[in-house]
Amino acid sequence: MQTLNALSRRAFLNAATTVAAATALTSAKAKGDASNRAIRIGMVGVGSRGTHLLQTMLSFPGVQVPAVCDIVPERAARAQDLVEKATGTRPEAYTKDQRDWQRLVERDDLDAVLTATPWEWHTPIMVAAMKAGKYAGTEVPAAVTVEECWDLVRTSEQTGMPCMMLENVCYFQEVLTLLRMVREGVFGDLLHAEVGYQHDCRFLMFTDDGKLTWRGEHGAVKDGNLYPTHPIGPVAQWMNINRGDRFTRISSVSTKSTGLKNYAAQKFGPDHPLAKRDYALGDVNTSVLQTENGLTVTLYFDLCTPRPYDLILRLQGTKGIHMGGAQGDIYLEGTSPKAHTYEPFAPYMEKYSHPLWTALQEQAKEHGGHGGSDYVTMYEFLKAIRNRTPFPQDVYDAATWSVITPLSFESVANSGAVVDFPDFTQGKWKERKPVPVYGA
Repeated sequence: MQTLNALSRRAFLNAATTVAAATALTSAKAKGDASNRAIRIGMVGVGSRGTHLLQTMLSFPGVQVPAVCDIVPERAARAQDLVEKATGTRPEAYTKDQRDWQRLVERDDLDAVLTATPWEWHTPIMVAAMKAGKYAGTEVPAAVTVEECWDLVRTSEQTGMPCMMLENVCYFQEVLTLLRMVREGVFGDLLHAEVGYQHDCRFLMFTDDGKLTWRGEHGAVKDGNLYPTHPIGPVAQWMNINRGDRFTRISSVSTKSTGLKNYAAQKFGPDHPLAKRDYALGDVNTSVLQTENGLTVTLYFDLCTPRPYDLILRLQGTKGIHMGGAQGDIYLEGTSPKAHTYEPFAPYMEKYSHPLWTALQEQAKEHGGHGGSDYVTMYEFLKAIRNRTPFPQDVYDAATWSVITPLSFESVANSGAVVDFPDFTQGKWKERKPVPVYGA
């Protein structure tokens, strides 16, 4: 298999900044890439989310899955059945122990490894995949510590192998529309964004038999923003983070913790040990981020309170403002019908439809979850592997978006103290080009 290993580090980094040119060389159509080259993926972690990603992946022509891995044999068997039904070939299953993925990664019949395991395994698996000469893909977040973020970046640079965190919110129809509007100057110069992962996920923190899940274990001992990448990914692309600007500082504070304890009492009774113990995770975490070019972001995290799902998606510039989420309105000075009055955003979704969404929306709505964004995300992931090009969301994005979690822990522990952001590009952000608007 031809890989990017032959490229020098400089060539790889230059290529990563010109994904638009690489994309333009492809002739992909809405139903899949025009190339006939098969794509061989090893899948690590086939629980609920991993199974969904596997099903989405198998909806694309030319995808082969020679191997799957999970510590629960029944999950691996289910994945084998799905692959065999879709491709006619039954993959090998790796189920021996928590590190059996190491044998999968070393196979010589894989182009890429994709993981949807618990968070703490994402970086080890991706690092091993890149060192084995394979494209690396991971569910969010890509890393849980500052050191892991640097490990991902250095490994990708040293091996020349791309690493992509599959941040599907970047491919929401609303988010792509806003990206096009930003690129066309509709909002003028950007100033501020307000976004957040606000999603009642208390049910994911406890098992039905009265134990903490792996997510619950994180919430029991950590206080900060555990899940920042969904809201920050779109903002980073709108604001050209790592591509003309960069995050420089973060300050983070949390409310008191009541949600998990109250939920445990409702679910298991007030005398249950999980209802009596304390939890570190504050119910609502609020972070303020600053950029080198003077932009600001307010970032919320709330999965412990009873509330509707809302990413907020407020984007503000010198010419207008978009209020997303549940409200979904926009105001553009000199354009909106009434001064100082919001108008519906829906017509702008049509006028400024992103060509990638326009081309893929029919298949996306049929085969992909989260409003079709999972399909578009997988399309971009597979297209890069098939054409041996860099990922549109690269390792610098994965590290920058993921590092918010450990930085927020440090800030919260120090009463909201300002914490400096690492520059994972080591100055290359000044020359790297913004994410372009491109089609399928």
